[in-house]
Amino acid sequence: MSDLDVNLAELIGSRICHDLISPIGAITNGLELLEMVGAVQGPEMELIAGSVGSAGARIRFFRVAFGSASHHPLGRAEVLELLNDVERAGRVRVNWNLTEAVPRNQVKLAFLALMCCESAMPFGGDVTIVNDGKNWSVTGTADKMKLEAELWKNLPSGQFTNKVTPAQVQFALLPESASSMGRRVATDTASTRVEIRF
Repeated sequence: MSDLDVNLAELIGSRICHDLISPIGAITNGLELLEMVGAVQGPEMELIAGSVGSAGARIRFFRVAFGSASHHPLGRAEVLELLNDVERAGRVRVNWNLTEAVPRNQVKLAFLALMCCESAMPFGGDVTIVNDGKNWSVTGTADKMKLEAELWKNLPSGQFTNKVTPAQVQFALLPESASSMGRRVATDTASTRVEIRF
């Protein structure tokens, strides 16, 4: 994948997320209005509200992970809000161990690495994201891992023997995005742990 392909993928990701977040926001506003007038109550409304909240959270997360990224900083509070929203909708707990704002393009790499870790933990687990000022480490731990060995083995090179599926696109984008920033991806895997460094 060339730099042009990566940039095009980022632009497409940004556009899709931008176009979807407005209608999801409108649905959320509509639900709030229905609640205020007491028109509909019950588990159905809770289910709809929860689903809309999850969809909005994922789209905001995807906007960072798949959208165009600049060197402009993303504050810790904003990153934690994104991760907390995503955490509520999933099975993985995320520990963001950074106190300072970080360039958006580096957060993008961390989010792509987080998605790679999530794919190995279908039953849940913990992901810890650390930056020492220069290098990043994204580590997933779980009692039960489901690793796709070919993906993890070839993640550093970005050269996959089998075609990457839509559910695995983060594995293809991470090494390409890292390379465009002058970074290299490294991985370690074990029966209860995966780690991605860049």
